Amino acid sequence: MKSRSLYTLLTCIIILLALLATPSWAQKEGPSRWEKTIRKFEDADRANPPKPGGVLFTGSSSIALWKDLAAYFPEHRVLNRGFGGSNFSDLLHYADRVIFPYKPSMIFVYEGDNDIQQGDTTEKILANARKLRGMIRAELGDTPVVFISPKPSIARWKLKENYEAVNEALRKYAESEPDTEFADVWTPALDNDGMVKQDIFLKDNLHLNAKGYEIWQRVIAEYLPKN
Repeated sequence: MKSRSLYTLLTCIIILLALLATPSWAQKEGPSRWEKTIRKFEDADRANPPKPGGVLFTGSSSIALWKDLAAYFPEHRVLNRGFGGSNFSDLLHYADRVIFPYKPSMIFVYEGDNDIQQGDTTEKILANARKLRGMIRAELGDTPVVFISPKPSIARWKLKENYEAVNEALRKYAESEPDTEFADVWTPALDNDGMVKQDIFLKDNLHLNAKGYEIWQRVIAEYLPKN
């Protein structure tokens, strides 16, 4: 009994020491890690309030890094509210600060890429997409929502089957949901052999270069209203 008690005590001490040794950035998980970024959006909005009725783009780094987004769609008033390596859970948490206040005429959502990478199942990702769509409908009525498919990339090509499963689930869901579309940026990013194109990424083989965003431009333009 004594040896078991000693073993339990030592185990508790080891766990406690491990927790104390964990860097602060590792302990800070969840949506709160984006708070500074969201506050920067709010500061920018106070300095230059966006007019309601624009086309809103939100989601993870593929949106956040699209710095010249407006130049790709000059006929539309677009607003970029993408934030870093976010996932669906992060966007759900901040929807009342990065979606609802702008009262957009249309919303493009890019999430799922990081969700897949972190091991989320297709079912979980689809459930979060449904939840987000429900929140937007409750707050903004029949405002159209376009889910942009998680893109292929060289860096995450080993997860190809996971991406395909998520994209198929999102596509079917969008087809069944009013005022909801699915923009397929996966297929046009593949070559004739069904492999991901090699020349559409930055050096990290994950994020898009200008050529990659030209693919997105062509796809997304089909969903924007014709002026």
